[in-house]
Amino acid sequence: MFKGKVAVITGGANGIGKCIAEEFQKNGANVCVIDKAEGDHYVGDISDKAVLEAFADSVITQYGHVDYLINNALPLMKGINECSYEEFQYALSVGVTAPFYLSKLFMPYFNEGGSVINISSSRDRMSQPQTESYTAAKGGISALTHALAVSLAGKVRVNSISPGWIDTQFRVYEGADAVQQPCGRVGNPLDIASMVLFLCSDKAGFITGENICIDGGMTKQMIYHGDNGWQLNNN
Repeated sequence: MFKGKVAVITGGANGIGKCIAEEFQKNGANVCVIDKAEGDHYVGDISDKAVLEAFADSVITQYGHVDYLINNALPLMKGINECSYEEFQYALSVGVTAPFYLSKLFMPYFNEGGSVINISSSRDRMSQPQTESYTAAKGGISALTHALAVSLAGKVRVNSISPGWIDTQFRVYEGADAVQQPCGRVGNPLDIASMVLFLCSDKAGFITGENICIDGGMTKQMIYHGDNGWQLNNN
């Protein structure tokens, strides 16, 4: 389905990003990954404007065009008690500014039928305490999605995915951890990668500007003390 296509993935060395990269490769795409972790990919910190420009230049020099941009890199998660001004700015640089700037850098080079997929989080609509930097970045990329979809209309489609609880080690959970999701299990990276490939395919040709929450229904199920094995713990 994706033979000869060029897919760019940020944060593609581990977890969900790695799974997305592997699924594109299985389907014949040329995959360009950038990640801070060392490995057989472009190594760099996407909070740095010069790194983004050099990476984009390397992709275009090698392939001449881009079909799919997957903005997946994880921003820093720190809360209001501990997060410094600089750390908050760093989280926004990774989670919002870099996706915007890569979209801008690749804009002249997107092939017809191309897609941008932004990986947000169900935290764009719900929170735990002390997660402000991450949550703000994920809320920002969700809003950035529909803005880009309108600005890039006729050139590429732009959508976002908001994963819920995804265990990147593919562990299987039982009991309350599983049944808090109406689907009855915790998610895994393939749940997200499969949607990424669908949204990049021609089958999703009438979908743009959307945010799709993939959380097993967790954000739709109200849970009270005593429900589904959950007990309030004040300790």
